[in-house]
Amino acid sequence: MKKTLTILLLFAFVSGGFVKDSNDTNAKVKSIFLYNFTKYIEWPSNYKKGNFVIGLLGASSSLAAELDKMATSKSVGNQKFAIKSYSSVSGMDVCHILFISPECTIPFNEITGKLKGKATLIVTEKPGLAQKGAAINFVVIDNKQKFELNKSNAEKYSLKVANSLTQLAIVVN
Repeated sequence: MKKTLTILLLFAFVSGGFVKDSNDTNAKVKSIFLYNFTKYIEWPSNYKKGNFVIGLLGASSSLAAELDKMATSKSVGNQKFAIKSYSSVSGMDVCHILFISPECTIPFNEITGKLKGKATLIVTEKPGLAQKGAAINFVVIDNKQKFELNKSNAEKYSLKVANSLTQLAIVVN
């Protein structure tokens, strides 16, 4: 009995040491998705100058860290990545992609109101948001990271979505 308890405690201690951020276990996968979206979405010509900005609203530190790593070696055309974290909509600058974490407590309509007239790809991770204004919504199906795509929401923000992205997505309206 004592040996079993010792083994269980040791396992709990060791396995606990490997968890970096329990809020976002798929951070690396999401960062790869976000990068790959840049290959299938076209922004207006005035968004092809300066840095390519990925904004994070309420996102976990593990996703920010993964995106920071990606930004050191990847680019979109001749644009370097800039990763910016925001705690409110008042401080948001122009973003090419805005990822809104499920932990974000800011009302969704307040966020979309701030982005009105801007060419921003809104990416979320909360059920129903692709129908309410997000262009892309992350979902987990059969223990695999996937995404929903609402092409008309992307087009509202002057973004052109390649048909090949539509074929990879779970299309919603």
